[in-house]
Amino acid sequence: MRRLHSWKLSIVLLLAGTAAGAQVTGSAQSTQPPGNQPGANTASTASGETVPTPDSLKSGVTINGRKIRTKQPLPKLPPNEFRNCADSHDMGASQTGGMPDLMTLESCELQMNYEKNVLLQACVDVDGKTAPNEIVQACTESLAHDVVPDDEDSFLYANRAQAYFALGNRKSAFDDYDAAVKSARFLPANERYAVFASRAGAYFAMGDKQHALDDYGAAIRSAPHNAALFYNRGVVLASQADYAAAVQDFDTALGFNSKFVPALLQRGKIYASRGNLAGALADFSEAIRLQPKTAESWSDRGYVDLGQRDYSDAVKDEAQAIQLDPKLARAYYLRGVAFGDLGNRTNAVGDLQTAVGLDGSLAHYVLIQGKNVTLTLPPL
Repeated sequence: MRRLHSWKLSIVLLLAGTAAGAQVTGSAQSTQPPGNQPGANTASTASGETVPTPDSLKSGVTINGRKIRTKQPLPKLPPNEFRNCADSHDMGASQTGGMPDLMTLESCELQMNYEKNVLLQACVDVDGKTAPNEIVQACTESLAHDVVPDDEDSFLYANRAQAYFALGNRKSAFDDYDAAVKSARFLPANERYAVFASRAGAYFAMGDKQHALDDYGAAIRSAPHNAALFYNRGVVLASQADYAAAVQDFDTALGFNSKFVPALLQRGKIYASRGNLAGALADFSEAIRLQPKTAESWSDRGYVDLGQRDYSDAVKDEAQAIQLDPKLARAYYLRGVAFGDLGNRTNAVGDLQTAVGLDGSLAHYVLIQGKNVTLTLPPL
């Protein structure tokens, strides 16, 4: 949906200085519905449920079915090695005829288990604040000292892979992702999905969409009722303009979780780009009902209002978006377009100047020829 809006009035020349002098910070946006990269964040639903993002294992790994938690702050660096209690020959042996003191042994075991737990929590990054290089060290030591059973090593490899990826060490990252997938064969079928999804997210970030789709397919076969997996694969499909397949995946995700707002928003963007304005309006309205404090959702609905020539509602929706996020440049731009079509050119020019001032790339969509200004709607 890329309607042109043209006005003839000398006041629009106020835009000339702004548009011509604006520093363009980026090229025109793609006409493909963008969408977040799979795994960039977790998706929070209206009910407060957190949908686990498949390729973000660092805060969601469970060992033996229980999340690891701690009430104590993690050290900046985990210990380098463990003490081997069984090989300690001087722990009270002289007092017990060559046998180590049981209390000393128990204390040693407790200390060793504590150190293992510190390492494991740093590898898993329980509080989300552990530096990537520390995660690499903690995961390496955890793997070297068999902190978890062999059938759970895949999670440690995947966490270390994410840390390597964050550090820019792509080769080590994919070596670990491959090791994680190989080790995942020891996991129950319904637990393998997270490892495949983690590597899929990395492939997508590298622009390798086909391998990302292959891994999401494997993840879905492992967990066929996981809404987040279908959503993430839908984002990859949308990024390569396979809109019908993307919508099908978003439909499936919403079938499992009707309150999955990211899927509503992505499906709405595709509907809008393909001319299904009624479908887009319904999806954006439902997203707003579920999460009314998300500025982008209001702005998306205002975009559809413009497409339906409902300029008054467009002004209201964009105004709400601006109230929620005063720096949302696109909302000012779209409200400016709506004001112009309502004949309120003063407010239109003011909003357009603000929009271009906040985001110079919007100048691409403003064409001034003499006393005429033509505005093109940027893609969602």
